[in-house]
Amino acid sequence: MKVNGKCHCGAITYEAVAGPDQVAICHCSDCQAFAGGPYRAMIRPDPASFRLTGTPTHYTKIADSGRRRVQGFCGTCGSQIYAVDPDGTNLSLRIGVIEERHELGKPVRQVWCGSALDWAFDLGGVERS
Repeated sequence: MKVNGKCHCGAITYEAVAGPDQVAICHCSDCQAFAGGPYRAMIRPDPASFRLTGTPTHYTKIADSGRRRVQGFCGTCGSQIYAVDPDGTNLSLRIGVIEERHELGKPVRQVWCGSALDWAFDLGGVERS
């Protein structure tokens, strides 16, 4: 499906094609820090379909393993847009900035679960409003 994304202030926009059934969640401590929450949700698009307008700010994160991931975000409003390997491979889009996020399926995979907050897997009894 075609997805359209934009940062909160609208300075950065993109379009891409991604499978709606490919949502993943990362529970690693880096993703928790970047998201300011218990995890970060993402989807991997077809890299050839990714079209970006605007100029994101980049920060290269170095994992404990030594792997580098370039984080692309809006330098004005701070919205996280994507992460990609330095060579341009393994692009992942942050679903919070995808306009069609409610049309995406539920996550099909969770990674780095050993770093998850104890309650992150069981929100069934939490009050909703």
